[in-house]
Amino acid sequence: MPDLTLVLLGAGKSTRFGCKTKKQWIRVGDDPLWFYLAKKLEEIIKNIKIIIVSDEADIKYMKNYASYIFVKGGSERQESLSNALREVESEFVLVTDIARACIDDKIIKELIEKRGKADVIVPYIGVNDTVHFNSRPIDRNGVKLIQTPQLSKTKILKKVLSKDKLYTDESSAILDNGGSICYIDGSKSAHKLTFFDDLSHLDCLTPPSNESFVGFGYDVHPFEKGKKMFLGGVEIEFDSGFRAHSDGDVALHALIDSLLGAIGAGDIGEIFPDSDDNYKDIDSKILLQKVASFISRVGYEIINCDITICAEVPKISPYKDKMRKSISGILGLAMQKINIKATTTEKLGFVGKKEGVSVYATSLLRYSDWTKEADK
Repeated sequence: MPDLTLVLLGAGKSTRFGCKTKKQWIRVGDDPLWFYLAKKLEEIIKNIKIIIVSDEADIKYMKNYASYIFVKGGSERQESLSNALREVESEFVLVTDIARACIDDKIIKELIEKRGKADVIVPYIGVNDTVHFNSRPIDRNGVKLIQTPQLSKTKILKKVLSKDKLYTDESSAILDNGGSICYIDGSKSAHKLTFFDDLSHLDCLTPPSNESFVGFGYDVHPFEKGKKMFLGGVEIEFDSGFRAHSDGDVALHALIDSLLGAIGAGDIGEIFPDSDDNYKDIDSKILLQKVASFISRVGYEIINCDITICAEVPKISPYKDKMRKSISGILGLAMQKINIKATTTEKLGFVGKKEGVSVYATSLLRYSDWTKEADK
């Protein structure tokens, strides 16, 4: 095994992709794209150290999948790579973009075989069309379309990236600083995923699994006199609200926990801790919106939600339709996919003594199917 570290770059916001799901999170079977690529390369290069560079907001959730090294990305590709290189101690480093997922095995093997023959080893493809540059034709035989992965000498790459100049890839940085380069044949199958239409060029990607995922949530809050009551996203006429760090909307809190549970993303207290003043008295509809956006971003869609509110007081029935409308608007679901049930506890326990309200929630989710979006 060569003295080699693998760096996968995927910290971009995916704004050009034109899809609710970030391209790093589209599912290939059960695996998000970044994990699919990491596992594929891990099979080719056994026992290699892998560093994943990602948007900071995704890292905690990524750690559910594997025990790789996860590094916060920067605003530019070069900053992201520099952050990753701080974790690299090997003689060589292999860098690729998660957006280039259909990598040919033989390219990886040739890159490793040729390590040390130059400061950077680079795959490329030529062009068959006539090429004009600045409105003048140039010799297309001299044009090389550079791809990743690229294999570099770590010390040299660290040195050239420490300078105050931005480069679009490793080869450009090393060449610009007098380093040597070795070109190898690339592959058209290693097409880079930038726009949604690029998916049609990536034959290695299979559709997402049709599995569904159930999440369960429960929350309870005591009453607090003199505070407005918000429940299920609507204001309730009552002489008390809920004692809580936020507005105390116990129904939305239970719903949030059910959504997070379905995707294995912890609970509301981990994401919005009551020790954080940013969430002091916050409208829980904002919290639900943040969770819904995260769920969509990492490649899931909500099928339906079922909520049971346990309360002796206040009366819930007059507000059920308003709650359904509020929640459906936040989640982008039809109202019939949001169910609200209300019950008492027959005067038993905390709820029966009219000391507060408890809520149970269940949610059903599935992977977002990018193949259907591609057909539109």
